[in-house]
Amino acid sequence: MTATAAAAGTAEAPRLGGLMQLGLLAGPLLSMIDSSIVNVATPDIAEELGAGLPTTQWVVSGYLLALAAGLTTTSYLARRFGTMRVYGAALAAFVLASALCSAAPGIGVLIAARALQGLAGAPLVPLAMSVLLGRQGAARRIPFAAGLLFFLAPAIGPSFGGLLIAAGGWRWIFLANLPIGLLALLGVRRLPAGVAPPADGRARLDPFGLALLSTGLVAALYGASRATVDGWSRPLALGPLLGGGALLMGYTIWALRTSQPAVDLTLLRHGRSALALALSVMSSVVAFAAVFLLPVFTQAVQHHTAFATGLALLPQGLITGLGAAAGQRLADRLGVRPLVMAGFVLLAVAGGGLLFIDERTPLWATAAILSGRAAAIGFGLTPLLSVMLGPLGDAQMADGSALFNIAQRLGGSIGVGVLGSLLAARAAHVGAIAGFHEIGAILSALALAAAALAALLPGRAAV
Repeated sequence: MTATAAAAGTAEAPRLGGLMQLGLLAGPLLSMIDSSIVNVATPDIAEELGAGLPTTQWVVSGYLLALAAGLTTTSYLARRFGTMRVYGAALAAFVLASALCSAAPGIGVLIAARALQGLAGAPLVPLAMSVLLGRQGAARRIPFAAGLLFFLAPAIGPSFGGLLIAAGGWRWIFLANLPIGLLALLGVRRLPAGVAPPADGRARLDPFGLALLSTGLVAALYGASRATVDGWSRPLALGPLLGGGALLMGYTIWALRTSQPAVDLTLLRHGRSALALALSVMSSVVAFAAVFLLPVFTQAVQHHTAFATGLALLPQGLITGLGAAAGQRLADRLGVRPLVMAGFVLLAVAGGGLLFIDERTPLWATAAILSGRAAAIGFGLTPLLSVMLGPLGDAQMADGSALFNIAQRLGGSIGVGVLGSLLAARAAHVGAIAGFHEIGAILSALALAAAALAALLPGRAAV
């Protein structure tokens, strides 16, 4: 597509009213919030439903694993039945599953309802991203509000969950989805017919590739989650991780040789797209590691409450969202390469603040260090996404968005698992504070390595 055609296509795209925009933004927002909001509710759920914490933890794990499995089917469903039809059905199923969660009489029903919620929530983020980016022509810019909400949502989950539990109990976590989800469904019904690519009746299911991808992804994520808790030497961690990795490698070989794979990987043949995807995964590892490890540190070493920790984490979520929303505008002025390189260097410098955190560091200082890291991460997210998806046509956007989400989830989980296990091992030898400082140094070194790789990016997002 030429620049003129892209501009014309963007100009002719119908404007979306407030309710229509809510329809596209609420689904991803609810799906991402529900990835983390239940973490703070597990003790209350265990006590009310009379279940042990290991069993109750499946309320969290079941959702995340089902979400991963659902991501693998998103591209085919969008091609076969149409992007907006699948998005609307998934949003309706997510609202229904939320209602089932809120009314669950026992732990088994709740775990099953959460798995259904994860399956239904999986298509919401990549499909909404594909619609919003497809409307932007070749520039592939995420609108400001979308960038803010997409990257703010995961961070506000624990804080929002703590407020809902204090107000009405853990069931309110799921009840809160209902009014927002129902309003979003009304907005989806009002979206114009041409807002996304239509269904393709010739699209074929790839059962073999789907089996490889879904089984491999779920196994690898399960292994990484077990490794975070039990260490990498345990069979329940190492076995699924190695088996999942082998299956994912098998899927990569299969997908590059078949005509209609479950998730198209041809964008990896574009060197700049593959590099942007790798850099976004490195960014997610650095970001998720701190979000995962710092709450453990603040509660176990500094003895702060979970609610106080959640409030300290909240500013970084807002700043990440603002940075991501502003990143594309900055890239238009400064260029992608210098902005992303500067972001990773700033991330390394701000991450150096982790080396000075100890048992006496006040939470406001920790929040300030995290906010500096968050700004650096946010600036590079949307430009990297633009570079990655730039070569793709509108019909390939669902595949590209699904691949982006799969890579982010897999890379972040494995990175957190590795660093969490390393922290546990080093803490046993040199103490929790010294071990935490070593992890901070590793994260800063990883950010500097990413800055060096970013020198290979194009100067502008459009490629």
